[in-house]
Amino acid sequence: MTSTEREDQTVSESMIPLLETINKSKEDSTENTTSLLPVTVTRDESFRPISNFETMLHLLKGNIGTGLFAMPSAFRNSGLWTGSVLTIITAFICTHCMHILVKTGAIVKERRGYEIAVSYAEVAEIAFQTGSQKFVKHAKLARISVNVFICVSQLGFCCVYLVFASTNLKQVVDYYAPNLQWDVRVFMCLVTFPLIFLNWLRDLKLMAPVSFLANVLQSVSIVIVFYYITRDGLPPLNSKPAFNDWVGLSLFFGTVVFSFEGIGLILPIQKDMRHPRDFEGWNGILNVGMVLVTCLELAMGFYGYLKYGAAIEGSITLNLPQDEILARLVKVFMAFAIFGSYTMQFYVPIPILWPVLEKNVATFNKHPLVFELIFRTVLVLVTLTLAAAIPHLDLYISLVGAFGGSFLALIFPPILDIVTHWPHVSYTVITKNFLIVIFGLTGFTSGTYASVKEILSTY
Repeated sequence: MTSTEREDQTVSESMIPLLETINKSKEDSTENTTSLLPVTVTRDESFRPISNFETMLHLLKGNIGTGLFAMPSAFRNSGLWTGSVLTIITAFICTHCMHILVKTGAIVKERRGYEIAVSYAEVAEIAFQTGSQKFVKHAKLARISVNVFICVSQLGFCCVYLVFASTNLKQVVDYYAPNLQWDVRVFMCLVTFPLIFLNWLRDLKLMAPVSFLANVLQSVSIVIVFYYITRDGLPPLNSKPAFNDWVGLSLFFGTVVFSFEGIGLILPIQKDMRHPRDFEGWNGILNVGMVLVTCLELAMGFYGYLKYGAAIEGSITLNLPQDEILARLVKVFMAFAIFGSYTMQFYVPIPILWPVLEKNVATFNKHPLVFELIFRTVLVLVTLTLAAAIPHLDLYISLVGAFGGSFLALIFPPILDIVTHWPHVSYTVITKNFLIVIFGLTGFTSGTYASVKEILSTY
């Protein structure tokens, strides 16, 4: 995308999350991909920035979801102390990569002269365009690659949310109506119906109440789960193995990366902030939010596995006693809280996929809003279909985390950091980024292989 394509453009309300509207009258200048002329990009009058509090809500909601309640299952795969150490290491690396992405975004903004942040894919493309000449020819591939993995990951998260909500609701309904015995896929269809209308929302500001309610329900559920974990005391620490096996470690990697699932939301959230500079820094929203997330993930995984051991389910909520009303409330609360998580993750791929269809299918230009809502509905139904195909929560989480999360959270950011600063990159930075990439590729390969193997053996 050239700078001339952005001249005199405003950000339309529906495209605020990731993309600016392209000036079609300037299409003849798209060949000049390396232009560095400054551009002024302004907000549409309908744009409503989000406060720091709302930003924290979105960040927490984007990173705390089904992955948190799957952490005990991840610790079962890795071992008690191995999982603890690797969770801290992975959290540190993922947060560092988030900072890399934010800083790279700031650099490419300066190079292009943008007033507002660009998307993950645009950061990748402009980093390749404005770096060394040897990288320019790969700019389009970089943008497409990031967009593909964003869409795969975000829609994969949505599939996991459907499986999670449906599985928990099924336990509750089975208790009250034991003769009903509906398949979990029936509950998926029931959950999908309200999700269709919820995902017609096109403004992040309108989603803030949904995120707030979801955070409240989820916070109450977390407290109740910890109550059940500690209610009757905990077994001794030596009652659980410190290390399990290497196959289990591969499955653990996919789950823990899935748990830190919010990197796709970092730039869109920062772009919609009233005070974007408050996002960074040692005591900024990003660090504070990720410390909270890491502490929760570690505590849930450690004490959840210590409590239930090898009997732990794909979500710890499924281990709670079915004959107690408080435990059943947790499952209902989390099913509703998932609506907020699903909506936040679904928010990301729409501005990537919809403009492509709208640009290439002339019919969509006649009634763009109607066709966009139809498109959103179809995409929700696609996630339903994929979720119904593999209704195994722990394996789905591990697969999505290992396949999609590894590239977005661990592999692309350090590569972009090197490309952006090349050739003025120190050997220390190169070595550090190279090790992160190796860590990500190892997890991607082993985690994806182990997940697919387990899925195939299940069937």
